[in-house]
Amino acid sequence: MSTFNLNRRKFIQGAGAVLTLSALQVKALSFKDIVKKFRVGLIGAGWYGRSDLCRLIQVRDVDVVAICDVDNHHLHEAGRLISDRQVSKKVPKLYNDYREMLANHKFDLVLIATPDHWHARQAIDAIRSGAHLYLQKPISVDVLEGDAIWRAARKYNRKVQVGTQRRSTAHLVDAKNRVIDRGLLGKISHVEMCCYYPMRKNGNAPAEAVPEFFDYELWTGPAPLRAYDGLPHGSWWRTFMAYGNGITGDMGMHMFDTVRWLLQLKWPKSVYAKGGIYVQKGGKSTIADTQTAIFEYEDLNCVWQHRTWGSPVDPDYPWAFIIYGDKGTLKGSVMKYEFIPIGDGKSIRQDVILEKEEFPEDLTEHRIELHTAPATRKHMLDLLSAIDNNRLPIADIEEGYISTASCILANLSMQLNRPLVYDPTHKICIGDPEATRMLRRPYRSPWQHPYE
Repeated sequence: MSTFNLNRRKFIQGAGAVLTLSALQVKALSFKDIVKKFRVGLIGAGWYGRSDLCRLIQVRDVDVVAICDVDNHHLHEAGRLISDRQVSKKVPKLYNDYREMLANHKFDLVLIATPDHWHARQAIDAIRSGAHLYLQKPISVDVLEGDAIWRAARKYNRKVQVGTQRRSTAHLVDAKNRVIDRGLLGKISHVEMCCYYPMRKNGNAPAEAVPEFFDYELWTGPAPLRAYDGLPHGSWWRTFMAYGNGITGDMGMHMFDTVRWLLQLKWPKSVYAKGGIYVQKGGKSTIADTQTAIFEYEDLNCVWQHRTWGSPVDPDYPWAFIIYGDKGTLKGSVMKYEFIPIGDGKSIRQDVILEKEEFPEDLTEHRIELHTAPATRKHMLDLLSAIDNNRLPIADIEEGYISTASCILANLSMQLNRPLVYDPTHKICIGDPEATRMLRRPYRSPWQHPYE
């Protein structure tokens, strides 16, 4: 192995936790003309799919071969953007059906950013085609879909990085190094996680004709086919349990995954949740507007709370986690963290690190999340390093499976009004045949559930 590759591995795996992301980026850009040029495909060319692909292009000179989306407007917008952004200026091939795209090309890496109900089927098909994956979270809409993706990744030895990029967020990496790993919190026995964003659309749009540029049948795929009431893009589809896991499985999954990473937690011993539609009863949306879930570990409980109404408990931390120890408290969000010691210790704080000077194109990109872009770049670099060095990425599919499934179990617990204990080895809810049957959703014909 060359000195270059050894230095690169040490840098990405070790020094990346200490150096700023700006330094990481300077180093990464110098690799562009040396490392293998990956052949890349994108499935799901809406806002976040385009954003993920742009972050990848910023850290490596890849060949974006093809893009797929069921919305021709999204598809052609993405084609123009990626042609402008990639070094070759080549226009990718454009597809409406991901199966045709996978059949026509040999990809090294596929990015998947479709709605949640498509993740499992597309991920497994892409893995079987030979591609490594960058897969947006949550990885599935039922527990056994996630198990099927994990097993496929291991069977075919493909690396899958899940889009839980808090694990690659510079200020949270700093919190792990300076607070958690140094034991400044002492004995940790309670965690609170929350989201108080008004995310529930609660609308009552009328049914209408499907526009010619949009394939609604293919967009729906294995999910139940609702009457078409406007483009489901953005956050409208997220307000229906038919297509996702509600706010607990969306925003909660991010925070729970972050806490698990920080504290090195795996499967919870039990999951119990309460909630429902308590306030916003007037619209079509089927996701809970209020929910509390408890993920129980040995001598530790992790409590999730969301409301889509009212005001946040702490306006500075409307979407956050708080880790309580007997020596101090750690508060964290996508924007900052604070360590507050008990007694005479020293407080520690760090804000999000932006990279506007290093990447001025970020400032003109439509709908970009500037605070998230650096983390996504580092997440992409970690995946590329994992592929190059045949190791698991930081947000490996198994971690995505645990975080996703735990949040799905919270939704099932809320529905059944009882605690659930999941056995991932036997894939059952212990002592609960009814809950066990709900670990797999029915698929709409002719689509087949991947666990089959």
